[in-house]
Amino acid sequence: MIVGKYNPYQKYRTSNLEWLDYVPSTWSNARMDDIALTIKEQVTPIDIAVIQVMHYSIPTIQMIGTGQAEDGSTIDSNKFRVKEGDVLFSKLNPRKQTITTVRSHDQPVVASTEFIVLRLTHSARRFVQYLLYSQELKSFVCSQVESATKSHQRINPSVISKLKFALPSEDECAVIANFLDHETAKIDTLIEKQQQLIKLLKEKRQAVISHAVTKGLNPNAPMCDSGVEWLGEVPEHWVVMRLKNTSDVIDCRNKTPEYFDDGEYFVVRTTNIKNQLLNMNGALYTDEANFKTWTLRGAPPAGSIFFTREAPAGEICIVPANLKLCMGQRMMNFVCHNHDYTSYLFDFLLSDCLERYIESVSLGSTVSHLRVEQVENIPVIVPPQNEARAIHEELAEIKTKYLKLTEEAESAIELMQERRTALISAAVTGKIDVRNWQAPKPSSTNNKEDAA
Repeated sequence: MIVGKYNPYQKYRTSNLEWLDYVPSTWSNARMDDIALTIKEQVTPIDIAVIQVMHYSIPTIQMIGTGQAEDGSTIDSNKFRVKEGDVLFSKLNPRKQTITTVRSHDQPVVASTEFIVLRLTHSARRFVQYLLYSQELKSFVCSQVESATKSHQRINPSVISKLKFALPSEDECAVIANFLDHETAKIDTLIEKQQQLIKLLKEKRQAVISHAVTKGLNPNAPMCDSGVEWLGEVPEHWVVMRLKNTSDVIDCRNKTPEYFDDGEYFVVRTTNIKNQLLNMNGALYTDEANFKTWTLRGAPPAGSIFFTREAPAGEICIVPANLKLCMGQRMMNFVCHNHDYTSYLFDFLLSDCLERYIESVSLGSTVSHLRVEQVENIPVIVPPQNEARAIHEELAEIKTKYLKLTEEAESAIELMQERRTALISAAVTGKIDVRNWQAPKPSSTNNKEDAA
């Protein structure tokens, strides 16, 4: 699709590169260490801002400032001092291929040792930045990983320093970089709009849920003061109770079980709960002896609610059936005394009531965890059973609607990101000829340009 919109070059030649078959005949081969220095400058004990891989996990070319400040006396001397314009290439988990360019900064900055720091001495710096993000080069780099462990793949810096590629003339490099700056900016604008839509959908979804679980479905129902300042009025025939009076609140053991590669019991950690679902990403397992110890307070029954009270607090999901599991640290389990109320309680915890409660107990300060007694005393509004059921059924339809809209927006973002990557790859590998491209002149109209 990308090639169809733009013309190819008239002549190509065999590239003589491991990762690319053909390149434009006028392009010449180069090696990274011919046009860039790999920086490993010593660091002295001074106040330093450290750029960590974790700070920049989005796989895109982007301008960054500094990361979190740290005391230089704790910085290893083999960290890399960086300067404005340096290109940082993540050697950890290269499939993410985080590439960043350092902008101007006032204080000394060093990069984590998980970065390869390239200081480009060639005028084609922006072209090379885009080249490092091309799909073909990314696939080649990923094929050079040293570790077989999927979560700890690393690239030897020599793979990058000895990397061979085809390089156009300086003028052509500038045109290609300008073209990509312009076209990717349009795509990024569209992506940002979809991200804003997702944020808006999330806010509207929570507002609808919050209104339903605090005001009910009958707009004419008589109201009364709930007795809870942040909650306000609720239907007068509803009852305000503490969570511990509606459910068994089971806390985890305050330590971590021993993990085993061949363990058959899934240890649920806070990282395994996201978007109201239990995911197996990074799943860790334990053996039967640990399982029995960690479930002395009761094994989480299917259909009950998992709750995280730290890192971050307030994530929830329903405990799935047919899965041998126990709770890791900072996990809690809610088992409703009346199981018919579980779905309603789940909806209540999705509302902004939990957020407002956390704000009230934290007295305005940022809180990253809740104490057990704070969780037990969460105010819960309990409607009659028939109303609780009707509220859940109504919200189930609404949540399905918002989920569909969100998935459509996420799918649009994914397609635009794929198009962005394809456009970059086509331009920097010579599949399309953009030498005659010129930046559109500013227009007084508000005509919208289509993304490439």
